[in-house]
Amino acid sequence: MDTLARARIGGTFNQYAAAPHLRERLQAYLELRRQAPILLVGEAAGYRGARVSGLPFTSERQVSGSGPAEASATIVRCALLELGLGEQVLLWNVVPTHPGTARSNRRPTRPEVAGGLPFLEALAQGRRVVAVGRVAEAATGAPYVRHPSRGGASRFRAGLLESLG
Repeated sequence: MDTLARARIGGTFNQYAAAPHLRERLQAYLELRRQAPILLVGEAAGYRGARVSGLPFTSERQVSGSGPAEASATIVRCALLELGLGEQVLLWNVVPTHPGTARSNRRPTRPEVAGGLPFLEALAQGRRVVAVGRVAEAATGAPYVRHPSRGGASRFRAGLLESLG
């Protein structure tokens, strides 16, 4: 956790350096999912997701009941619950820090993807990896499922069911 908090991953915003409570929240989540056999990997922390919640594919509203909601986080978490996989999946991002601003996301650069890989590789050991979106697929070489954003919710659910069902 300390290594992640100290990490400088290109021009991304490191929410774990900026907010100690997010480090604590992520540490508790990783402990809870220590034995999860599946690693579902997204692109990067989103401005309404992990940048404010500290947890991949999770909005602050999902954690505390207040704050911003994030559509992809809601879709991913609901799909995992519907499939009965919630406890079996560890969620992560290729780039664990946030590329963008407090009000926007941007695609991570190649050096940012490379900077996030050591964290991803450590978590992927011994787990079945599924990539959410093309950036995650390119970084991991894992089977791909459609990202749920921009109208991709039904294709995400179908791909997840096919990959994990």
